[in-house]
Amino acid sequence: MSETTHDVGVAVSAPPSPDERLTAGQLAAKYGLAVSGARPSLPEYVRQLWGRRHFILAFSSAKLAAQYSQAKLGQLWQVATPLLNAAVYFMIFGLLLDAGRGMSKEVYIPFLVTGVFVFTFTQSSVMSGVRAISGNLGLVRALHFPRASLPISFALQQLQQLLYSMVVLFVVVIGFGSYPDASWALIVPVLILQFCFNSGLAMVFARAGAKTPDLAQLMPFVMRTWMYASGVMFSIPVFLADKPQWVANILQWNPAAIYMDLMRFALIEEYEAENLPAHVWGVAGGWALLLAVGGFVFFWRAEERYGRG
Repeated sequence: MSETTHDVGVAVSAPPSPDERLTAGQLAAKYGLAVSGARPSLPEYVRQLWGRRHFILAFSSAKLAAQYSQAKLGQLWQVATPLLNAAVYFMIFGLLLDAGRGMSKEVYIPFLVTGVFVFTFTQSSVMSGVRAISGNLGLVRALHFPRASLPISFALQQLQQLLYSMVVLFVVVIGFGSYPDASWALIVPVLILQFCFNSGLAMVFARAGAKTPDLAQLMPFVMRTWMYASGVMFSIPVFLADKPQWVANILQWNPAAIYMDLMRFALIEEYEAENLPAHVWGVAGGWALLLAVGGFVFFWRAEERYGRG
């Protein structure tokens, strides 16, 4: 301590602060401070996400209610849109191009409608997921919550929409001679597996779309190509009978085709097991696990970067 004497008094210099020589990191550790928006550990992130489960459900329901709020027919478009798509595909592929070769009309029409409804579930989940962050920047920047809530809620919204549409799908299937039986119980595990797959895929594209917003303009072309390669309008084994077997195997084992075929097997009485690829349930579960876990971890690794820059 030093003293300086003047005519009017004595000034005493303050002792040095014990924090002066500490780095910013050491200061933060000393006083229990954390970086704002820092990525939590994976277990902590899962815990936070589970704590927001009510928000995820409410957000998805609100988005579903608002989707067609400006249209006069309102929620009827949830069912009318895939049905109109199926009608167009039937006229072009069923009548003009004979894509239903090897199947009677009583089988082909439920086959086509089921494929359109099930593929639309995946397509809509991906398209919503790619805009989940970039399209909700105001919410992302204003509130602190696990960002995975957004793509998961959009996938849940599409699941809810599919469940409403399933009523019409049941009417179509029954109208063409396939009545409810024990195989209809398979609908539940198929939807669970597809929802897990779609949620993971939505998270993958949510991260990609957050970094590259223009990806949303490219995705319709990607999804259209995927649809044509997945057997929505035709039976892959029948249509590719004159092609090398490995080509048909690749197309049948792609996840969109797997979930469509399982749903067709569950609903359509004459769609037998020989139409399914080998180990179909194992492949379906593998795709769901791979995308659900891998997509979640992939999304979590960029958690602190969403809404910045």
